[in-house]
Amino acid sequence: MNLHIKNDSGFLALAVRMVIGWTYFSAFFRRTILANKLDPELPGYIGEKFNHFLPNALGIKPIIQYLVENPDILYYNMVAFTIIEGIVGLFIIFGLFTRLMSIGVFGLAMGILLGSGWIGTTCLDEWQIGILGIATGFLLFLTGSGRVSLDNYLMNRNVAFTKKKWFAWLGSGQIPIKDIIFTRFVIVGSFLIFGLTLYTNQVFHGGLWGTLHNKSVKPKLEITEGKLNENGLSFDVFRVEGVDVYGAWIIGIELKDDQNNVVMNYTQDQLAKLPEDAIENYYIAKVKPGKHSLIAPLGAKAKMKFNSSDILKLPSGTYTLKMTDISGASWEHQSSNRISI
Repeated sequence: MNLHIKNDSGFLALAVRMVIGWTYFSAFFRRTILANKLDPELPGYIGEKFNHFLPNALGIKPIIQYLVENPDILYYNMVAFTIIEGIVGLFIIFGLFTRLMSIGVFGLAMGILLGSGWIGTTCLDEWQIGILGIATGFLLFLTGSGRVSLDNYLMNRNVAFTKKKWFAWLGSGQIPIKDIIFTRFVIVGSFLIFGLTLYTNQVFHGGLWGTLHNKSVKPKLEITEGKLNENGLSFDVFRVEGVDVYGAWIIGIELKDDQNNVVMNYTQDQLAKLPEDAIENYYIAKVKPGKHSLIAPLGAKAKMKFNSSDILKLPSGTYTLKMTDISGASWEHQSSNRISI
């Protein structure tokens, strides 16, 4: 093997290029060929998966919230996102406009990291996928594609546009900057990515100091906006933690007075039969009655409304609302006036 082959960094990164390319192209392949995950009316809609990212996303939570609150805009973005993943993955595999596509890899991986880096039930799944995608995107930008690539084929054929300066920045070949600047770019970029690795590992999982945590193991509900007035009982419930593929199964909702007497009690059978007008969902992921309980998927937020005659007759006072999951976990919300609970 000639020395120049050994020094062909793009060629040496071939396995990385092929794997990272398939990683992104396979997302397009799964959602369009193997199964229809772009239809909002079918189970497995990618928009609902996107909704799962919302509770603990880093920095991009307002964007995710806006999209899941606007289903039509979310749908078009999910289609565009899937197409971009397909193009980026396919071009990376074939080594065409490699550096431009590596920027796409970097951006897609950054979205995965910031949106879902906190998710992973048995290990740090999404965080690892995101941070490694960022690192490999940066690597492929530096190396471009080597001899086994369409970039290289076009350059060997002396195609006119491959002689342009811009092609070296968007395709492959030697980046036209001074060695000292290139060296600094590699070092600074590498340490910035390493810093991002440490920062997100700590924020999402406590991986550097403090208590190691995983927000994907146990379900957690947040109860807010509790009101008890002439219109009945209403409150917001937001599922913010737990397994993304497994809903919280709510088997009980209780309301207790300041003497700890239960003044309202909805059992799992009653919750499974709640009418549609008792639940007002905010996002794509929906709180809804299941076969045996009330189901709250990860990222779902809804306003719950109860207006039975017993509730309407309740006097002023301090009330505590309690929701119980089938696992035995429970969450409470309390206030000390007639308007709120």
